[in-house]
Amino acid sequence: MSKLLLIAYDPADGLQGAGFAQKLGLPFDLLCLTGVAPTDVGAERALSAGLDEVPPADALASGLSGVAGGYTHLAAVSAMRSKDVLARLAGLLDAAMVTDVIAIESPSVFKRPIVAGSIIATVEVLATPVVLTVRPAAFGTPNLGGASVAESVALAGSGTAKRLSISARGGARPDLTQAKVVVSGGRPLKDAATFESVIGGLADALGGAAGATRAAVDSGIAPNELQVGQTGKIVAPELYIAAGVSGSTQHMAGIKDSKLIVAINKDPDAPIFDNADLGLVADLYDAIPEIRAKLGR
Repeated sequence: MSKLLLIAYDPADGLQGAGFAQKLGLPFDLLCLTGVAPTDVGAERALSAGLDEVPPADALASGLSGVAGGYTHLAAVSAMRSKDVLARLAGLLDAAMVTDVIAIESPSVFKRPIVAGSIIATVEVLATPVVLTVRPAAFGTPNLGGASVAESVALAGSGTAKRLSISARGGARPDLTQAKVVVSGGRPLKDAATFESVIGGLADALGGAAGATRAAVDSGIAPNELQVGQTGKIVAPELYIAAGVSGSTQHMAGIKDSKLIVAINKDPDAPIFDNADLGLVADLYDAIPEIRAKLGR
C-alpha cells in the first residue's frame, strides 16, 4: 500500500506541507523534528522526534532512514536544509528523487520548474521509494481536521559532520516562507546596518519579513537565511517589494508566485520591471523613507 511520510522541521513546516500531502491523495504520517507535530492536518499519525537541535545533515539522514521503512513516498517543504538532508536520504535508500515539485499528475508523475522557472518539466518516477521536496505555495492551504494518533519516535543516526557554531538573526518578524508581506533588498544597500535600517525598517512598518538577493548575501550585506531565490527560499506573499533588485532569473524563480510584485529601482531598464505588477523608477534611499512617512500617517 502506498503511503507518505511528511518530514517537517517544525509545526509550521508541517502545516505548509500538508497541502501537498492532501493533493497527493495518499494516506500520510507527519514527522515533526522539533516541537510537537500538529494533530489537525489530516495525517493518520502525528509523529514527533522531539529534537531540541536538529543534527547535521548526514546524521539526520541516517536517522530518518531508520524510520522510512513502509513508506513509498517521503517529502519535505523545499528549503536549503531539506534538500541537503533528503538528497542524502535518497542516496541511503537508493531512492528516486524529485525536487521543487509544484504540481502532481499522479503518485509517480510530478511537475517541477527548470532553467530558473522558464520551463516546467514533467517527471515520471519509475522506482520506489520516492523522495520529494515541494513548494507549498503551489498546493494551497490544507483542509484542517481529522483525528491523528500522536506518538514519539527516536531517530538513531550517526554521521561524521560536526556543527561548530550556529549563527542566526532572530527577531519578531514572520518567517520568509509564511509572511504575507516581504521586502527584499539587493547589493545597493551597501552594508548590513544600512540593510537593516532601510529594508528591515520598511518590513517592520508593514508587519512583514525581510529578504535579500544572493548578491546581497554573498557581499555580507544580509545573512544567508534571508536569501530569496532559486538557491534560497521560495516565497509567495500577497505583497513582494523588491528594492534595489535587478531581477535576475535566479531571484525571479523564487518570487514568481507572489500575488503582487512591486519594484523600486533607479535603473528604468532593470529586468525586474518586466515582471513587476507595479514599478517605481526611483532611488530606494529616497523612495523608502517617503513610503514609511506616508505609512506613519
